[in-house]
This record gives sequence, C-alpha cells and structure tokens, in this order.
Amino acid sequence: MQIKKQQHNCSLTIDVEEYFQVEAFANDIDIKDWINYPSRIELQINLLLDLLKEQKISATFFVLGFIAEKHPKLVQKIAANGHEIASHGFNHQHITKQNRAEFSADIKQAKDLLEQLISAPVLGYRAPCFSISAENEWAHDEIKNAGYQYSSSTYPISHDFYGVPNAPKTPYYLTNGLLEIPISTLRIYKKTFPAGGGGYFRLLPYFIFQSMFQASGQQLDFLNFYTHPWEYDPEQPKIMSSFKSNFRHRVNQHSALKKLEKLCKTAQFDTLAKCHLNKEYPCLGDWTKIASGDY
Repeated sequence: MQIKKQQHNCSLTIDVEEYFQVEAFANDIDIKDWINYPSRIELQINLLLDLLKEQKISATFFVLGFIAEKHPKLVQKIAANGHEIASHGFNHQHITKQNRAEFSADIKQAKDLLEQLISAPVLGYRAPCFSISAENEWAHDEIKNAGYQYSSSTYPISHDFYGVPNAPKTPYYLTNGLLEIPISTLRIYKKTFPAGGGGYFRLLPYFIFQSMFQASGQQLDFLNFYTHPWEYDPEQPKIMSSFKSNFRHRVNQHSALKKLEKLCKTAQFDTLAKCHLNKEYPCLGDWTKIASGDY
C-alpha cells in the first residue's frame, strides 16, 4: 500500500556536530580537548546521505564551522547531494557562555567558511542547543547583521537546557526582518509538548511520536523536524558523564535509523529555505516581547 505523505511545509533539519560536542557533555569535555576524541562524523553523515538519497529527500544541514574546517570535502559532498548548507555557528558554544561580540564573531566566521566551501550563500542559522532565550535580546539582531535570512533557533517548550515556552509555535518575522522558524510542537489540553525530534524521537515508541508529529502538522500547518548525526551511531565511544546525560545521549541509537526511514516515508520533507523563504508570515515585533508572549 502506498503511504500518503504529509504536505504541511515539512522540513528535515540535521545539526552537524560530533558526539563529544553536545551540550549535555559540556561540563565533562573542555573545548580544547575536542581534538583528543576520534571523529565519527563522516561515517554518520554518510549513513544519513544514503537514506535521504534512497527516500528522495532534501534536508537542511546546520553545519558547525569547526567540522567544516576539518572535513571540508564532507560539506561539499552534502551540498553536491542537493541539500541545503546552513550554519550552526563555529564552536558550538551555548549563547549564555558568550557575550554579544563573541557570538557575532562566531556566527560570521562559520558563515564565511561555509560559503567559501560551497560557493553559494548560506541563508540559515541555528543556535547551539536552541539557546536563544528571552534574555538574549541581541541575538536575532546579530544573526541578521551577519547576513542570514532566517533562523531556526527556538523551541517553544520548557526544557532544562533550552526552551522559550511563550514564543510563537509557527514561523514569524521579527522587526529587523529576520524569519524565525521554530521546532514543531503539539498543543494538548492547554499544555505544549515537543513534537519535532531529537531525543524524544529516539525515546518514544515510533507510533506515538509519528502520531504526535502528524497531529502537529495538522494543528500548525507546518513541520520542522530536527536530529543529529550521532543519534544513529551506537558504536561511538562512550563519554564519562552522568547517568542522565548518557541515557539521553545513547537511548535507542540502535533503532533510530530505521525509525527515521519510516518517518521519511510519511512526510514530504524538504529544506527550510524551500519551504519557508517564499512564504508570507506575520511580523510580530521585537524579540523581548515575542519571547514573553506579548505579540
């Protein structure tokens, strides 16, 4: 039986970072020690590229400048396969650990390097760990000033590492002209649930996640799914960290690729740029008001 795919402006996005760069291990691994860990990124990306090619899907890859510098041909391979190259910043540092000047320099450095590698404009940016919060009132202005056209840096939920629960659940423009595209959520009985991927995708049984994802698309008329290459590699080295961090990181990695294959058969995924840059969305004002729900 042929599966009817969802048509709700579906985007598949991949945050290209190494397993040792995730925020959950930030207290265990100093940035200067990254060079001491074996890279797994080429193996992981090739798994995803093969799957996307088989399913005839284009995705947005938010690539770290750190990885682009060390694996330039991998970035070019992603682009050559018809995917959108976007920026994840350079050094994957939570915005709360940077001042405004440091943040600006980081995202400009990443954009410049990526554009040199693919000989094309880099239009999109995603903050590490969705770390733009109500307190980062300058972040979106710096993203716009760096030359990006859109950001996908907010997850309008409550979470211990990230989240702006009062922010809009659908795409919108800020006063400065930057388009913000949030991660998918689902509203059930006045409570907002995450429905856009990440650890929840691996943790939940597939039929539950797929039902939530489908309902989110019907509710909001768009879908923005995100994932990471390390989520599909159960053979990666184990990081010495807390039980909670390791559980979050490693849960169901062995079955994640099969689940992603199933999901790709249910949604007509495309890049964020193709889905959203040709659409009209409301301008909701300045970030401080938007983040507080005053829009």
